[in-house]
Order: sequence, then C-alpha cells, then structure tokens
Amino acid sequence: MFTPQRRKGKISTGFGILALIYHATVRSVRKSHGNAIFGLLMNMMQTVVLVGAFYLMFDILGMRGNAVRGDFLLYIMSGIFMFLTHTKAIAAVAGAEDPTSAMMKHAPMTTAVTIGSAALGVLYIQTLSLLMVLFIYHVAFTPVTIDQPLAAYAMLVLSWFTGAAFGTVLLAAKPWAPNAVGVIQQLYSRANMIASGKMFLANTLSFKMIKLFDWNPLFHTIDQARGFTFLNYNPHYSNWTYPLLVGLIALMIGLMGEFYTRQYASVSWGARR
Repeated sequence: MFTPQRRKGKISTGFGILALIYHATVRSVRKSHGNAIFGLLMNMMQTVVLVGAFYLMFDILGMRGNAVRGDFLLYIMSGIFMFLTHTKAIAAVAGAEDPTSAMMKHAPMTTAVTIGSAALGVLYIQTLSLLMVLFIYHVAFTPVTIDQPLAAYAMLVLSWFTGAAFGTVLLAAKPWAPNAVGVIQQLYSRANMIASGKMFLANTLSFKMIKLFDWNPLFHTIDQARGFTFLNYNPHYSNWTYPLLVGLIALMIGLMGEFYTRQYASVSWGARR
C-alpha cells in the first residue's frame, strides 16, 4: 500500500506488455487441452480428416480435373489450411476474455492483450500443424515442392489476420446481442465452406460466378496462396491487397467498438450469454 511507485520508461513498458502477451498466449494455447502435444495432434487430426473428406468428395464427383496441374493433395491442403486458420481466428478472438472476465481483475491485463493472445495462439498452433502435416506428407508419401514458400505462408498469415479482425468486430458486438452474434458467426463459418473458393480455381470461373465470391477476403488469400504454391498457376481474378485493406478496416472498427463497449461493461452481461 505504501510501496513507492517507480516510473517505468517506454521501452520497459513495451517489453512488459510483450511478456504479458506471451504468457497470455501460452494460457490461450493450453486452455483447449492441458497436454500441448495432444492438443497439437488433435488439431492435426482435424486437418487430416478435412483433407481426406475433400479428397473423397473430389474423387467421387469427378472434380479432380478442375484442380491445378500439380500435387492434388497439396492443392486441397492449400485451401483447407487457409480456411481453418481464418475460421479458428474468428472463433478464438470472438470468444476472448471481455472486460467483465475474472482475468481483468489483475491490473496489467487489458482486453487488447486478451485479443492479441487469442489470435497469436491460433497462429502458433496452425503454423505447427501446417509444418507437421507437410513434413509427414513429404517423408511418408511424396516430396513436397512449393514454388514460393514464404509468400504462400504470408497468405496464411493474411487469412489469420482477416479472421482475427472479423473476430474483434464480433467480440465488440457480442455483449449487445449475444445470440445474434453467435448466429452470424456460425452462418459466416458455414458459408465459407463454399464461399471461400477452396473447392475450385478462380481462373476457371465465369465472370458472373466470380462476382459471387470476390467479396470474400478468404477467396483472395486462397487463390493467391495457390499461385505462390504452384508454378503452373497464375491467379488473374484475385489479389492480396483487398483482404489486407478489409482486415485493417475491420480491425479498426472492431477496436473502436470494443472501446465503446468497454465503457458500459457490466457483470450482468454474463447472464445474457
């Protein structure tokens, strides 16, 4: 109570915030499962099951001819990884700790830290899953060749960023209409099973069909990722600047909404969820 307060500089404060985000990220990652290795394996299994399901669907429906020339499984995985990262980032950020959470009783904690840690936790676990699945596929089945690996991974990060930005908007709106926000989140995630474009190539679509999908940032990141992954594919109807701009706008709206919502924080919100 009577301990003298020592004024901290900007550098020490910045390092303190980074350390806090690190520990909050570790907590966010381990929250899903106490055993980190088992949690990683569960995430990998989810990816493998989705890849297997889409492989069978493409094979049964005779859609393999619509894929890009190259490794067919790598074509499927390029869409699945982007989709899962985007969807999981939305769910994690939208479900992050709010101002009425018990964690906010600790002085250093802020909602910005919880949002950042939830998003970073998803990126961490998805990156590990990506590396492990590709490594196993490379060693056990066939060598994996990616034309521009860093650029392809940048599209994964962009998919994660847009998902985290959309999740921030949902987090800010959730206290005001929790049921409606939950429905919107579910509808968006389900719609992206098709609207994300992971089942087809943008270059093979007609102009009318492209207009049905090019509003979706995930459609652009998946198509661009395939352009960076495969030497024989050059995307003509997508770009990476659109999802970046949409993500930045959504993030600014979400942060402003979260700041406004925080002014009216109430413990009674928990009874409405």
